[in-house]
Amino acid sequence: MAESELLTTCLLAGRIMIESGAEMYRVDDTMTRIAHNGGEAAAVVFTTPTGLFIGSEHSPLVKLGTIRKRTIDMEKVMRVNALSRRFAAGECSLHELHEALIGIDANTPTFPLWLQVIAAAVCSALLMVLFAQQNDWRDLPLAAVAGGAGFYVFAWLDRVTRVQFISSVAGAFVVAALAWLGVRIGIGRSLDNIIIGAVMPLVPGVAITNSIRDMLAGHLVSGMVRGMEAILSAAAIGVGVAVIFRFF
Repeated sequence: MAESELLTTCLLAGRIMIESGAEMYRVDDTMTRIAHNGGEAAAVVFTTPTGLFIGSEHSPLVKLGTIRKRTIDMEKVMRVNALSRRFAAGECSLHELHEALIGIDANTPTFPLWLQVIAAAVCSALLMVLFAQQNDWRDLPLAAVAGGAGFYVFAWLDRVTRVQFISSVAGAFVVAALAWLGVRIGIGRSLDNIIIGAVMPLVPGVAITNSIRDMLAGHLVSGMVRGMEAILSAAAIGVGVAVIFRFF
């Protein structure tokens, strides 16, 4: 029973981290450390973006789990790592660790959608400034509006459809449409700069970074899968913007 609970706890920690966007080598390391600190020095861990396995070289018992969703939630990753360190330091028991992980999986505080939209608007406006020539900041308000609106559509559709390609296409389309409309009526000046700045909150930067880090760490399958996922997301953004340029 103790061995089963240990492997189940390791599996739960790994699943939370993968679903929250952690790198595979970090997931492997955390699961292995929890198993080692729980008394299982010969743990065998295998992780992929869609499933993970853990067992022991000295036991036929194997636990496996599936990954049904993938998002970016560094708060959950940080909390799992913190719990793993507490368990290693002897500050909590295995049962307490398991219960705490269940709590993290069920309910982790996050920023409300309206605050995320404001952050996306600010990010879009400031990144647009990087491309503005001669300190021309007159496109800043339009970039903020387009970026915030595009991110809202992306986030809302992602919750409804759970298909990131559709969400990225729709979000980029809204960004390009608002930018084109604003330039057309005279609110903005540089359509290219506004669109480049406003689509930045949609760019899968974390996925691209994690893909490269996984491949450098030797997780070639996970790295290639995540890299392809990032490429598809980038292509979806391009499709959404291209529709406006094609027909307008």
